[in-house]
Amino acid sequence: MALLGQASGGFTESSSALRILHVGVRNTLGQLTADSFTQTNPPVTTDTDRISTSAGMQTNVLGVLSGSIAFTRSDEGVNFHGGPTAVNPATERVLGVFINNASGNAFENQPGVASNRGPYVSAQGSYANSLYETSRTDADQAITYSAGDSLRASVNGYLTNDANERASDTIEIAILKIAPDSNSDELVYDQRI
Repeated sequence: MALLGQASGGFTESSSALRILHVGVRNTLGQLTADSFTQTNPPVTTDTDRISTSAGMQTNVLGVLSGSIAFTRSDEGVNFHGGPTAVNPATERVLGVFINNASGNAFENQPGVASNRGPYVSAQGSYANSLYETSRTDADQAITYSAGDSLRASVNGYLTNDANERASDTIEIAILKIAPDSNSDELVYDQRI
């Protein structure tokens, strides 16, 4: 079941994968890591059978994506955040969900590049997100979502309900309210962080 209401283009004409329904906190504290602008997408999984096929997945865009998870990144210094790394995930903790692509979009304002800030939402709220894992990254198995699922970070820094995805970080990011279906390609959830 999709959310009630209408939008021109069915909410698909936005350049942002994250749609804010009821905002918690828009956080701009901290600096983006250098690789926040250069990481490939997905950043960790390279097996094409296991790459997310969700609507928000943009393999041709460099840098952290709208709707991806913001992590602490002590490897860059104090007060830095960015996407996940395969090098030392044990030191990375979930902060929230990025609002915009770090590198911006062609023909649009690019505030992330100009300010080295990557705004993310934290401290509760309700959101619709079209960037999430569609198959397990450790096995070629489709992921199904159901209302009530706990959402966590995958190794790629995208939402998933697979509890074994990122062993170093088992923090529950959100509770799923509406699963994607033939009417809507978004996860609708209440955020817990």
